[in-house]
Amino acid sequence: MKISKPNSGKITGIIKLVSSKSESNRALIIQALCDETITINNLSTSDDTNTLKLLLDSYNKKNVLDAHHAGTTYRFLVAFLSCQIGEWTLTGSERMKERPIKVLVETLRKNGANINYLEKEGYPPLLIKGANLDLSNIQIDGSISSQYISALLLLGPSMAKATKFSFIDRIISKPYINMTLAIMDHFGAKTKWENGSILIEKTPYKANRLSIESDWSAASYWYQIVSLNRDSSIDLEGLKKQSFQGDSEVANIFEQLAVETTYKENSISISKNNSATLKKIELNLNNTPDLAQTIICTCAGLGIEATISGLETLVIKETNRLEALKKELQKFNIDLQIIENHTLYLKGKQKITNPISCIHTYNDHRMAMAFAPLCLAVGPFSINHPEVVSKSYPNYWKDLESVGFKIS
Repeated sequence: MKISKPNSGKITGIIKLVSSKSESNRALIIQALCDETITINNLSTSDDTNTLKLLLDSYNKKNVLDAHHAGTTYRFLVAFLSCQIGEWTLTGSERMKERPIKVLVETLRKNGANINYLEKEGYPPLLIKGANLDLSNIQIDGSISSQYISALLLLGPSMAKATKFSFIDRIISKPYINMTLAIMDHFGAKTKWENGSILIEKTPYKANRLSIESDWSAASYWYQIVSLNRDSSIDLEGLKKQSFQGDSEVANIFEQLAVETTYKENSISISKNNSATLKKIELNLNNTPDLAQTIICTCAGLGIEATISGLETLVIKETNRLEALKKELQKFNIDLQIIENHTLYLKGKQKITNPISCIHTYNDHRMAMAFAPLCLAVGPFSINHPEVVSKSYPNYWKDLESVGFKIS
């Protein structure tokens, strides 16, 4: 697919963003665990959420469940199926079979789960036989993946006893854990942090409604577009300042990249601050690692020095995102350094050029969406497998077209 910037230098428009798949997936698990009626409005249309909904609707009829590329879906289902009546083979794509699951599986096993590896030890696919779990005293490494922790937390209100979660090592992506707790509480759970542990009372989920907010991660690409274009103003519907989502931090981060945010009743307006002085940025994205590709590509387009740390989890995503970023930015004549396997360093004042070869996406939706706005800095170029955006933001290309980008 070839992408080109708008003919007009001005980029304006109103965008109805996709709903948050993070909120949607948590709400779907709670809905499946609740004995009362739960109503979810504005559910995400992303592939990940569609896959989770399909598997939750069919798990009591099928013995083989395929989560494809959906990492959160896979991890949530491992925990969910472990306490259901039945036996399942839970599999996924070839990349999914390369993504470690051992920490979650071993934690569940220690607390009564019956799970076996079917191929490589520590990796999908899994054979899961439902069992009675005892999560009254969970200990889990907090430095590997917040998705493991959220998968277990969601089960808490359905357990026969109150549950306590204690953490070995530091906790990464803590806002995602707090999002999980907030949505659980919305549906009647009683949770609290106490001395670094999480306590969940023996209180079952109750009937309620939840309207899913738009996705702040998806908003990040529009912040990138505004930052890279001198005359830009975009309204993004369905976002709010007080959000469950940790990626709402993108508004504060992009202040350093000359983007101003105005909050309205149920939307935001973002515009370029052309009087801002751009300086080098240093960020620890331990809490918001999904923003890394967007920020690095923006800084490359602007010629700004950047040091981004806290990216340990990016090596086990849809691809090794650190290596993928480095390799694809080389095509733009940009040198990106990987320091100690989890920090990115981008030297300032590098002259970005149009890539001669096609940009590869590595089956990673965020690679496609973070690189596309660079056409504002270098002119037209091609992206392979643009359809990968359906994993989280199915209308991404249509939304770009709506504000003048040319897609062919």
